[in-house]
Amino acid sequence: MKKSVKNKYDIKPKDSNFKKFLKKFWWIVWKDDSFKGWIISIIFLFIVIKGIFFPLMSLATGTKLPLVIVESCSMYHEENLFSDTEEWFQNQKTKYWEYKISKEMFLEFPFQKGFNKGDILFVMGEKPEDLKKGDVIIFAANYKSPIIHRIVEIEKNNDEFIFSTLGDNNPEQIYFETSIKEDQIIGKAKANIAPYLGWIKLIFFEFTQPSGNRGFCNSI
Repeated sequence: MKKSVKNKYDIKPKDSNFKKFLKKFWWIVWKDDSFKGWIISIIFLFIVIKGIFFPLMSLATGTKLPLVIVESCSMYHEENLFSDTEEWFQNQKTKYWEYKISKEMFLEFPFQKGFNKGDILFVMGEKPEDLKKGDVIIFAANYKSPIIHRIVEIEKNNDEFIFSTLGDNNPEQIYFETSIKEDQIIGKAKANIAPYLGWIKLIFFEFTQPSGNRGFCNSI
């Protein structure tokens, strides 16, 4: 009988060291249930989100903060997502008189029901000339975090737009939002994509907040 001869192409090539490393790393990140596996998975996800996902989102949206967590109650409406906007405005209308904002105008604004502490907003960069009264913008101020408030006035001074904002749940303007320059604007809020989900992060920093700013929101 003739002995069978193995064809050289039947021999399975050995995995390269790099391929072996990838297989091992993939197993540790996604299948290893040990404490070490969990730590490596968390570090890996952090690197991917921080080093790849957010830079790509920033590039696509035209802003350095494509996602922001609402850290205060300054845009909160009573009953939140279930609030009656017409009734809410009726109780708030006096503070909008000086900005010539009527109920009919407000009902056409985005985020008519405001938003809550802990909500995550999707943000996009916007040209100053494209911003309108009623838009919700994110801007830098002399404060530890960017401010998220609604535009109530727009002026033009020497070819530069100057914006003025007000928090829906604030009784009056804060000194640093009466004259916001173009270079302070980070972006425009487009959607509330994850109500309350930001509390996963906020809860670890609540103890650093002034006592009056801690906890859930109440209207003025």
